[in-house]
Amino acid sequence: MGMFQRDTEIYKNRDALREDYQPDELVGRDEELARYKTALQPVINGEQPNNIFLYGKTGVGKTAGTRFLLDHLSEDAAQYDDIELTIKILNCDGLSSSYQIATRLVNKFRDDSNQISTTGYPRATVYDMLWSELDECRGTIIIVLDEVDHIEDDSILYQLPRARANGNLSNAKIGIIGISNDFSFRDNLSPKVKSSLCEEELQFPAYNAEELIQILSQRAEVAFHDDVISDGVIQLCAAYGAKDAGDARQSLDLLMKAGDIARDNETDAVTDELVREARDELERGRIREGISGLTQHGHLVLYAVLTLERQDKTPARSRDIRPRYTSFAEQVGVDPLVPRRMRDHLGELSMLGIISAVERNEGRRGGTYREYSLDMDINMVLEALEETVSEVGIHESIEELVDHEKTLSEYS
Repeated sequence: MGMFQRDTEIYKNRDALREDYQPDELVGRDEELARYKTALQPVINGEQPNNIFLYGKTGVGKTAGTRFLLDHLSEDAAQYDDIELTIKILNCDGLSSSYQIATRLVNKFRDDSNQISTTGYPRATVYDMLWSELDECRGTIIIVLDEVDHIEDDSILYQLPRARANGNLSNAKIGIIGISNDFSFRDNLSPKVKSSLCEEELQFPAYNAEELIQILSQRAEVAFHDDVISDGVIQLCAAYGAKDAGDARQSLDLLMKAGDIARDNETDAVTDELVREARDELERGRIREGISGLTQHGHLVLYAVLTLERQDKTPARSRDIRPRYTSFAEQVGVDPLVPRRMRDHLGELSMLGIISAVERNEGRRGGTYREYSLDMDINMVLEALEETVSEVGIHESIEELVDHEKTLSEYS
């Protein structure tokens, strides 16, 4: 007998719970897909494609919906002799300039033996190469720029949609699909880019619990053996997902984690209790990961908020957090940051979902300001801040948490 044996008790196809799994039918997004399908209709009619801009939070089905519809579009377009359809998908994560995007696109249209270097050419030369690749490809070309908000200069977002109108292309008709998690990205585009890139705008809202139940049920049927999932498990995962910003990915991760725990424990069912255990584990991991990516000052700011939370002094304004943060910085021998930089750290912590920020408006006299409080379980955050706590020292507000419930050495 080998060291590794195949487990077959819980999962039939665990990969069906993964983010990149493409189901035969997309559930929970009927309205959005109907609008999206209408926006893609000109392609089948042999007309100039629309430029489409899609936005919504992470995990709400933007990329999955795009791949699903484009797969169908490809199949259906193949039935018509007069439609030559080419689809290229580029994820812009890690690419910040139009130049980088243009070189990547040139390489997507070339074979491996003819790739260009991603540096060293004048921008105009790269654009010329891109136009000639596109024109040589002919027909209708759809270019999907996923996570388009990573691009810091919008030259390519102006050039691509207008390439035909500007006389750069004669044989190819191009449609751009931009996908973004950042709602403010669209507002920051220059007016000329906005008018050409955002011809058709589609917003994907967060999933509600009902839609998440549909998605989880569909995937669970493929992923698990019959009778493995106890009653109420799908509903519980969906309820947590709806509470965590309506993110299908988080709900699926939760269901998979609960399945993994069941498999590790060699139990024959996934129960509510395992879902709660899985949620705790994922939450701990998320907090640890979020906090480990922060700078030393980010840790000190968070420790300050946490101790104020313990003393019931939150929600607190940044000016009330500052004295505590400053004293912690002095205790570890670093210069405190200026107030604006400290506020940047509060903004980052709120973006990570570790603290919450609520905007207050006191009219003309008081102006607007933000109030911050901890948004995660104190013990979990404390666990992740172990190193900072031992550098700064144990603040009086957390003494009983550290001394009596756990010693710091147990926090690792």
